[in-house]
Amino acid sequence: MNTARQSAARLIDESLGFLFPAALRAAAAVRVADHMADGDESVERLAEATGTDLRNLGRVLRLLATRGVVQETGGGRFRLTDTGQALRSDAPHSARAAILMLTDPTLWRPAGEMHRCLTDGGSAFTEIFGTPFFDHFARDAETAAVFHDGMAAMSEPENEPIAEAYDFPPTGTVVDVGGGHGGLLVEVLRRRPGLHGVLHDQAHVLTGHRLDHEDIADRWSLSEGDFFSSVPKGDLYLLKRILHDWNDEQSATILRNCRQAMTPGGRILVIDAVVPPGDLPHQSKTLDLMMMTSLVGRERTEEDFTRLFEEAGLRLRRIVPTPTVLSVVEAVRAE
Repeated sequence: MNTARQSAARLIDESLGFLFPAALRAAAAVRVADHMADGDESVERLAEATGTDLRNLGRVLRLLATRGVVQETGGGRFRLTDTGQALRSDAPHSARAAILMLTDPTLWRPAGEMHRCLTDGGSAFTEIFGTPFFDHFARDAETAAVFHDGMAAMSEPENEPIAEAYDFPPTGTVVDVGGGHGGLLVEVLRRRPGLHGVLHDQAHVLTGHRLDHEDIADRWSLSEGDFFSSVPKGDLYLLKRILHDWNDEQSATILRNCRQAMTPGGRILVIDAVVPPGDLPHQSKTLDLMMMTSLVGRERTEEDFTRLFEEAGLRLRRIVPTPTVLSVVEAVRAE
């Protein structure tokens, strides 16, 4: 095959790639992995247990086997691989809720119409759903639950290594801004018994908080509010996967509110992916297109953060890498 044919074949193959996450979503939706915990199982039994079509379930599992999620053991039987164990809803650090969120129509459909972002500018989400991303979630409790559960599942494996990577102060008040269910705050408080934590988010999010742990009892509180208006007083602010949702003007507003509320000598920790230079693959470059199609934000480079902090009266002090795709970007007052 000549080079031109090879190039065409490769791009055609890449264009079929969307069918793998579709198959992954289908398997997650019917909870097939929950019925594979005890070893290899026949497609017949799995179809009966999940109430699915026998032949079509086998076809989905066959594709998942090509990417190491399951393994075909012969005779129409499959078993979960080590990777596939994370598809179980009861697995430690289960990825199931995150998969359902990342393949939800609110993210899937705008990605399929990415050309709108090129021809019209801005997000494709509003044109498709008739309202901006977070307004849509505020009106649709079922979709909002998918999003918040998915974000919690996506964040859970990251929280412990992030908390380990940064040298948090021994005392003071740490405010988790837009902290969702509070998974990162729990890990920070566990490592610093002298810290008090404040989980700041909207009321409907705080109802699902996960701060009720005996080892951090009496060291946390909830704060209902809108981070575009104000944030509670504190010594250290956590902004994990928050600023990438918003454009520079909106992000600067959030940062200014933190700057205004924080005590002298305080710090702001923006915990986001930092886009590296060059052509090498990095998850931030993929996530950036999701931000483009469904939201109004973006993943940022070190230079982007430097400019953003300056706009908010802050100074980038250092970037602390973590074992995850995220880094801790530390900011202090510019004065």
